[in-house]
Amino acid sequence: MSRLYPDAPRVGVSVLCHDQGRVLLIRRGKDPFKGYWSLPGGLVELGEPLLDAAKRELREETGVEADLSEPVETFDSIQFDDSGRVLSHFILTVFCGAHLSGDAIAGDDASATDWVRPEELDDRPTTPGTAARIRRHLPL
Repeated sequence: MSRLYPDAPRVGVSVLCHDQGRVLLIRRGKDPFKGYWSLPGGLVELGEPLLDAAKRELREETGVEADLSEPVETFDSIQFDDSGRVLSHFILTVFCGAHLSGDAIAGDDASATDWVRPEELDDRPTTPGTAARIRRHLPL
């Protein structure tokens, strides 16, 4: 099923990986939102539990492992084109966890990675809701 103009919502995961007050972001290498900064993540594979998908996507996109357990949020990401057709529709579940190992290196769908402090989020283009989501869930 296509990610753009799908015939049904796609199920995905995002990971808020944190370390010393910073959060790991990736710059998206593909549409939708190519070039925007976002939490690492991607689509859930058939038969794959959400937590396993979150760990796999974090590893594939960044080479990093994190201490993930229960999800912290689930939300819709729905984008429409200029004619009102659904351009993309994702149902995303967010996991949050501390960095365990690995040096962040862009892989898979990511074109870059960066460790960012919350106060630096307003200085870069992020996918809708990303900055607020980080501020809501990043442990103090």
